[in-house]
Amino acid sequence: MKSRFLFIVLLLCSSIAFAQFQKVRFQVNGISLPYQVLYPEGFDDSKQYPLLVFLHGAGERGNDNEKQLTHGKDFLLQAQQQFPAIVIAPQCPDDSYWSNVKINGINNKITFTFGESDIATPPMNALIALVNDWLSSGLIDTKQVYVGGLSMGGMGTFELLWRMPNTFAAAFPICGGGDTGKVSTYAKNTSVWIFHGDSDGVVPVSNSQVMHHALQQAGCDVKYTEYPGVNHNSWENAFAEKNLFPWLFSHKK
Repeated sequence: MKSRFLFIVLLLCSSIAFAQFQKVRFQVNGISLPYQVLYPEGFDDSKQYPLLVFLHGAGERGNDNEKQLTHGKDFLLQAQQQFPAIVIAPQCPDDSYWSNVKINGINNKITFTFGESDIATPPMNALIALVNDWLSSGLIDTKQVYVGGLSMGGMGTFELLWRMPNTFAAAFPICGGGDTGKVSTYAKNTSVWIFHGDSDGVVPVSNSQVMHHALQQAGCDVKYTEYPGVNHNSWENAFAEKNLFPWLFSHKK
């Protein structure tokens, strides 16, 4: 039986200034998932808003409900000024991963293998439950649901798309990767803008290249931006893209 904190937070929000992230903790099936939520300024619980799910990278895992916004907090706050939405930023535990991926390092070269198992990690299961909880809250315009993330969060973005294939209008995975065998489940339902640095020494740029090709072949409305000479921190370039949020919020189901 899951314990819900969502509506407790909504009650508290009546006396809290909006346009700032607030800490929440979601529990489902014995799993605790800390997350932060950002409400639009002037939030009105009689209205419905777009929902944006933001997934952090491996370096921001933990249980402090802080580190998941190490990268992207200012980016998300600035976006709110032009595109009011509810933003949720969950935090993955130290000992797990958003996506089910095998990571192998040989001779200082890291490889990521996707699709060997369809079993969701515990944080992914909790994330899906969290998203569904918000979708059933009555506060979300279900035609405007979006997801994006960086590195491990980029991989989580691709996986969330095939696990919830009819949910997201658009997505922006940054320096991630995914299972090319699953793209047909969401390719025609979700627009995707992929970002990667061509000198990434942590997550090979080929991860995004093959996903881009697979999505193109599957008939997806997909864009791909590769940054010359940029290493793993390509999220800095992606966050500086002036057209990212206009592109994202232009899509509706």
